[in-house]
Amino acid sequence: MDAFSYLSVLLSIILGLAITQVLQGVRGLLLARGRVRLYLPTLIWSGMILVFATQSWWASFGLADHRGWTFSGFGMLLTQTTLLYMLAALVLPDFPGGEPVDLRDHYFREKGAFFGVTLGMLAASVLKDLIIDRHLPASENLIFHAIFAAASAVAIATRSPRAHLAIALGTALLLAAYIASLFAVLA
Repeated sequence: MDAFSYLSVLLSIILGLAITQVLQGVRGLLLARGRVRLYLPTLIWSGMILVFATQSWWASFGLADHRGWTFSGFGMLLTQTTLLYMLAALVLPDFPGGEPVDLRDHYFREKGAFFGVTLGMLAASVLKDLIIDRHLPASENLIFHAIFAAASAVAIATRSPRAHLAIALGTALLLAAYIASLFAVLA
């Protein structure tokens, strides 16, 4: 078995758990729909996390031919994947039996942790390329990372619901452009 096939098993498990975490949250929304107050940014971010996990899995194929794996390289890849799982764990609340659930309250209670983890995940992504490939990501990729990071920093700093909706919508559009321009074809 080649090294990446072996290493990717753990990454696949964590990505699968992240997807499961979001899907279980959506299940909770559906089952508790009569007592849930929806909030659009939460729903948008939930969908984006599913796309992040799928894109991460897709992009990992590019590492299949990498030789010379080091613990630090794999550790940074594992860190990025683990932080993605943490986003999945934070985006939707638990659904305690019979209690009302307010997604807006949950969003603003967890926004610091959520967007802080997002900044960590973006930093881990750049460091991963630096450690594994020994150079920064391509400039187009780095620009996308910088815009995502700036949006996350603004999200941490503001409590404006309109700003958070704009950040969620803008980030969703940016994510679509990012995937279309950098990851549309499996390479």
